[in-house]
Amino acid sequence: MIIDFHTHIFPPGVIARREEFCRRDPWLGELYGNPQAKMATADDLIAAMTADGVDVSVAFPFGWSDAGLAEECNSYVIEAMRRFPGRILGLAAVQPRAGARAVAELERCAAAGMPGFGELMPHGQGYRLSDIALLAPLVEAALSLGMFCLTHTSEPVGHTYHGKGDVTPHDFQTFIQAFPSLRVVAAHWGGGFPFYELMPEVHAAAANVWYDSAASLYLYRPDIFPTVARIAGPEKILFGSDFPLIGQGRMLAYARSAGLSEAELALALGGNAAALLGLAAS
Repeated sequence: MIIDFHTHIFPPGVIARREEFCRRDPWLGELYGNPQAKMATADDLIAAMTADGVDVSVAFPFGWSDAGLAEECNSYVIEAMRRFPGRILGLAAVQPRAGARAVAELERCAAAGMPGFGELMPHGQGYRLSDIALLAPLVEAALSLGMFCLTHTSEPVGHTYHGKGDVTPHDFQTFIQAFPSLRVVAAHWGGGFPFYELMPEVHAAAANVWYDSAASLYLYRPDIFPTVARIAGPEKILFGSDFPLIGQGRMLAYARSAGLSEAELALALGGNAAALLGLAAS
């Protein structure tokens, strides 16, 4: 089973009215203001999965600053889950600054079968991942619902690019230390956080952390896969493409060329994700 843990889908109406929505949400404008920036529907994702041999995709909407837009797009992802059962698993987009409304939305999405929430976009949604008081009600609700969290993370060094943001390893460490029971997926290799797991106290704090490989073709050499496997453990790696930014087939080829052992590659491409999602691996 091949599972892509990091894909983005939009309702067709949002794609058709891209300029309008980019004006409404500056962060969306930064990422998708260029008409050449790829946006995809659930049908586009399924077509790509079929072409590239991906069995399951974890898909989520944009991290909107407007709670109402997040809710509308969550409904689209829920619909996609129902249309493509077992192929698309959705995560709930939430705006933590919405307070009780965000908690209610998390409950609605959990009832619809979503196993987690994210991708959190603190830099675009107007808060910091280290704002524990703000995030505590959402995390407490997620824990009671058995949900995990997927959050954007950023490299504090290196080149700049659209969507990099400023979710630093320090912010991430503050978050996981405040909520040690929460299962957390750190997108984009945690912004380099796995390297700090060489420190025993950081490794201990990251006991419930996984790292997805989304967009790593643009960020790291392929040996990021075996390097993280050695430092943090092969059971912590989740294959993610960041579709449609990068094609699933292209990212699969990148992962397969990275130098993981056959057993480690099987874990990264699906085994670890199946365990986290509670799916029967095959």
